[in-house]
Amino acid sequence: MTRPRLALFDCDGTLVDSQANICRAAVEAFALSGLTPPPAAAIRRIVGLSLVEAMRVLAPDQPDEAHRQLARDYKAAFFRLRTEGAMEPEPLFDGIRELLDDLAAQGWQMGVATGKSDRGLARVLAEHGLAHHFVTLQTADRHPSKPDPSMVLAAMAETGVAAQDVAMIGDTSFDMAMGKAAGAFAVGVAWGYHDVTDLARAGAEVIAQEVGDLRHLLVRP
Repeated sequence: MTRPRLALFDCDGTLVDSQANICRAAVEAFALSGLTPPPAAAIRRIVGLSLVEAMRVLAPDQPDEAHRQLARDYKAAFFRLRTEGAMEPEPLFDGIRELLDDLAAQGWQMGVATGKSDRGLARVLAEHGLAHHFVTLQTADRHPSKPDPSMVLAAMAETGVAAQDVAMIGDTSFDMAMGKAAGAFAVGVAWGYHDVTDLARAGAEVIAQEVGDLRHLLVRP
């Protein structure tokens, strides 16, 4: 009997391209605090971290309460963009839908480990009609920030899959370090927000240059 396998995906930068909305909300949050917004490249670097931790990275000279206020303003900005219908599309990366279908057909269990909130992740999965694929959803609402392994460990506990049968798939060094810390197989993807050099340094055991490469890695002929 084939052992159960779990493919655990990051969301932003791995399943969907959400950088435009993330950058807009971050710029608005900084403006509300009277701070100079960081460049888009710096904002993309913190995708995947929980909000307060992300603000610590983006504004290291500010006190803790300022980081918490920036996080609150970011949430408010994101909510405003959504309710006003001003959000940019957050498309699936090409080939992701087909990959998930193929993995499901081969008996993989699938989950998400993301720095998004429960509400944010639910919105993305509903928008793309993907919720039925995922049996475990781990978000920043219930876990410390990546690269702490808590999300992966919780997903393993929920699904009953041992670490050696888990593939942690993500586009950032935080995802790779998190997967390695949990004993999972760390799979980097090159179409997201961190350079492949960063992925390798953080422990990626293999890096997929495109979704087709990821499919060949995970889907058996």
